[in-house]
Amino acid sequence: MSAASPSLGSKITIEFDDRVVRQFMWASIVWGLVGMLVGVLVAAQLNFHQLNVTSWLSFGRLRPLHTNAVIFAFVGNMMFAGIYYSTQRLCKARMASDLLSKLHFWGWQTIIVGAAVTLPLGFTRGQEYAELIWPINIAVALIWVVFAVNFFWTLAKRNEPSLYVALWFYIATIITVAMLYIVNHISIPTGWTHSYTIFAGVQNALVQWWYGHNAVAFFLTTPILGIMYYFLPKAVERPVYSYRLSIVHFWSLVFIYIWAGPHHLLNTSLPKWLQMLGMFFSLMLWAPSWGGMLNGLLTLRGAWDKLRTDPVVKFFVAAVTFYGMATFEGPLMSIQAVNSLSHYSDWTIGHVHSGALGWNGLMAAGMFYWLTPRLYGTRLHSVTMANFHFWTALVGILLYVASMWVSGIMQGLMLNATNAEGTALVYPNFIETLNAIRPMMAFRIIGGSMYLAGMGLMTWNLWKTARSGRAVNEQREITVITATARDAMPLKEGFFNDPVVHVFAFLVLLLGWLFLPADANIVSLICALSFAALVFSRFARDHSRWSGWYERLLESWLPFTVLTFVAVALGGLIQIIPTVMVNRARNMEDRIQQVYTPLELAGRDIYVSEGCYNCHSQMIRTLLPDVLRYGDYSRMGESIYDHPFQWGSKRTGPDLAREGDKYPHSWHYNHMRDPRSTSAGSNMPAYPHLFTEKFDQKTLPTKIAAMVRLGVPYPVMTDVEIKEAAIKQGIDIVTKLKAEKLVAAPDTQIVALIAYLQKLGKYETPEIEGRLLTSPQGIRAPLAPVNPDSERNAAIKAAEPAAE
Repeated sequence: MSAASPSLGSKITIEFDDRVVRQFMWASIVWGLVGMLVGVLVAAQLNFHQLNVTSWLSFGRLRPLHTNAVIFAFVGNMMFAGIYYSTQRLCKARMASDLLSKLHFWGWQTIIVGAAVTLPLGFTRGQEYAELIWPINIAVALIWVVFAVNFFWTLAKRNEPSLYVALWFYIATIITVAMLYIVNHISIPTGWTHSYTIFAGVQNALVQWWYGHNAVAFFLTTPILGIMYYFLPKAVERPVYSYRLSIVHFWSLVFIYIWAGPHHLLNTSLPKWLQMLGMFFSLMLWAPSWGGMLNGLLTLRGAWDKLRTDPVVKFFVAAVTFYGMATFEGPLMSIQAVNSLSHYSDWTIGHVHSGALGWNGLMAAGMFYWLTPRLYGTRLHSVTMANFHFWTALVGILLYVASMWVSGIMQGLMLNATNAEGTALVYPNFIETLNAIRPMMAFRIIGGSMYLAGMGLMTWNLWKTARSGRAVNEQREITVITATARDAMPLKEGFFNDPVVHVFAFLVLLLGWLFLPADANIVSLICALSFAALVFSRFARDHSRWSGWYERLLESWLPFTVLTFVAVALGGLIQIIPTVMVNRARNMEDRIQQVYTPLELAGRDIYVSEGCYNCHSQMIRTLLPDVLRYGDYSRMGESIYDHPFQWGSKRTGPDLAREGDKYPHSWHYNHMRDPRSTSAGSNMPAYPHLFTEKFDQKTLPTKIAAMVRLGVPYPVMTDVEIKEAAIKQGIDIVTKLKAEKLVAAPDTQIVALIAYLQKLGKYETPEIEGRLLTSPQGIRAPLAPVNPDSERNAAIKAAEPAAE
């Protein structure tokens, strides 16, 4: 790079750090191949259970590896490549620190390797998209800080006064992902590979899907939108269609998205106001999402001819179209009536893949095809091969998504079908619905394999392109500016101005509509709408003050960043804080979950480790078909001690919320050894290792101590008493198994898992029972298990085949 301390207004030649771009690009390609290969394998395992050859290659352990590899390894590395490339050019400055760039790259790859090792070994937190163990999570946070420091430091030394729209989305990504990741991953460690999240039950569900939904929003959407706003205009050699639309797109998206997480929990025991809030804001997402899609597609005005000849434009246009399709489908699925059909089904799987592979994957391919010739000073090896990749990937993802739509809707309709009187299920056997969708599951394998083959074509094409040239770093002459030409807005001015004050006043009135009592909330809503109309009329008469303020804001990265943080943090605070305050045992008026015994707690950890939550839910929704099939609907207090919650998001098998005492110990024993012996046609893998491996007695005292710190009301017990209680309960289970000529040792994992499964659905009703005693295991329990079903449900259960 040129000499230091250039004078104001002087022209200097800088060399961009494109080496880190190349590194992230190739890492994305390699990890993309790995993640998608694992995806094809787990898709095949759902149709061919024989492919679950070992415990560490079982579906329950590989599925989290697949999701993490695609999200954090494939899309994550692609995102970093795009950000590093575009940020340097938009700021007209080299990245602030080469050391931080290198630390970021190698640190992120180390994290991915750590995940690739630990997840198949069964080390997991048991929460979707948040499975990584706590040491890796700390590493993620530290490396993210390294990335953030490098990025914001570059903004501070930029030689371009105004922040371009792509940088807005990068800023939102960095600060929001940090907030989401840290809050959702707060845990109490019980060892180097295990911890318990501090949230439980409905708290955990809300925080998890606040994170899970917005991980999609701010890791898989906002940074890719920033990449779209930079690379799409470059590819078609046209400016962005509408600057004003990009402003509306950004601010409405970052504010609204953060509120929509509860739509993953509709018809559950989540408080009704949160469910309605999530659905309301999800429907609002239609507007900004489609505004962004149209802004991208209309950028091609006057350049649509490039769609015929340039594979890069093909990939970008298809990706933006998939973005529009996925963001139309998401709000649609958040409507409560639609969600009752789509949730827990393959429809959700299809929706996720249309975003991850259709939007992110095609966008990545287009960016890589555009970048590689420039990063290596050459021409693309084969345009024909790139075009073939496009059609292979497009047909593959369409086949995948369409098969999941058919599968999800078919199974959802079958599971929800009742007779005309609503007193019985048309398809009482869960496996009957599973067998009906097997052809669609096979088409998913074909579609995924085609997409993977396209990735292989791209890898070869780009490798040959790189070999035909040599790595080059772009050099560019720029004009130096100083801090007086940028970042001049004081932080105070960023908040105390007409636009921000008016928006916050409107939000206060709107929150009054949500939280004030009857009548007062209607008055608050009327005031909010009247105030909004007044503000719009004032803006229509003279918007120069607002426009001038925003132009100054774009020249100051710190006020812009703080304002963005406030916009995204507000929704989370309003949803989470009331739930955390209310979800306590003393506030439960209906049912309170029974505390797990030491052996049951060990069994629960095995259940989580094996990834059973990937196929089984533990949440009976407030829907008639769910109640008829599984029993009385779940209450908030019934998972109040679950760290983590296990409500699930997909039912490849039936719900287990009321599994306790439904079958004898021997049924669970045989089911885990050979699922087909108890449930003909099941696609569940066998778990032979559970019959030989011991459960972890050594850490049980530490785990129970952690639970006590989290508020679980365990009595005072010594380490010896805890271990003795576990073995004593294990002996009781083994004795009952022996009576049916089944052999097991009391300290094996199968015994602990049986103990856990038999506890599911047990609860206390203090206001009714009021009489508590100490169980043989030393844990407070009601005098008798309280798990009533109505006569109608009991009759239905008696007639239902024993099928899991």
